[in-house]
Amino acid sequence: MAMAALGGSLAFAAASGSQWTKTWGTTAKPELRVETNDGSVTIHVWDEKRIEAVVTARGWEISSSEVRIHERQVGDRVELEARVPDWHVDFLNFGERSLHIDLHVPRDTRTDVHSGDGSVEVSGLQGEVRIATGDGSIHAMGVGGSLDAHTGDGSVHADGRFDALNVRTGDGSVEVNVNAGSRVASAWRIETGDGGVNVRLPRELSADLDVHTGDGSLDVDLPLTMKSANTGEDRKDLHGKLNGGGQPLYIRTGDGGVHVRGS
Repeated sequence: MAMAALGGSLAFAAASGSQWTKTWGTTAKPELRVETNDGSVTIHVWDEKRIEAVVTARGWEISSSEVRIHERQVGDRVELEARVPDWHVDFLNFGERSLHIDLHVPRDTRTDVHSGDGSVEVSGLQGEVRIATGDGSIHAMGVGGSLDAHTGDGSVHADGRFDALNVRTGDGSVEVNVNAGSRVASAWRIETGDGGVNVRLPRELSADLDVHTGDGSLDVDLPLTMKSANTGEDRKDLHGKLNGGGQPLYIRTGDGGVHVRGS
């Protein structure tokens, strides 16, 4: 169900007309969905059993005619939408106008973030994390568990102990640091349409490594049992087993170098 159709409440700005704040009480493991058509999002963790959001609009009024905010809570699920006027998105983009959503959440919050245009940064989340932005960078640091991150245009930086990993960008570099204790429980994908890829893997990780570059160098500095590979400096594909193999770990770039290192 689209969040715009939710029967949530419309919140109005404080006297300054530029900031809105809300706190929801939860258990230690809530769910959070955040959506904005044009704005950046930052999520931090804390030890409180509540979710706090601060929406800051610059160059806009938070009101029924400009930046609209809808929110609702059902049990431990919190949904927040902040939307700037469609005419601004379609025709105008003044540099002094911006929207930012800043949240503090319990560490084990199941998180789903969508932005039509804006960067997303999360840190310290443990559990299932989903991030999608049409245009903007993604930073997901200190994640534990599952990460699914996609941007249409922007770089992606991810760090954590992963059980599930799916990282994609249409245009931008990708840097992923996989920490000790991670396991490839099902197929992982690290992918960019245009940009370099740098990956660090724990040396004890077991997986079937499948690497491809459309145009660029390919460098893997880990002990592999080779299944197949092009030879020479112009090789574009590599297939090998890490520590006896396991589930697939796909690394792809349409145009750029791929570098895989041990940690």
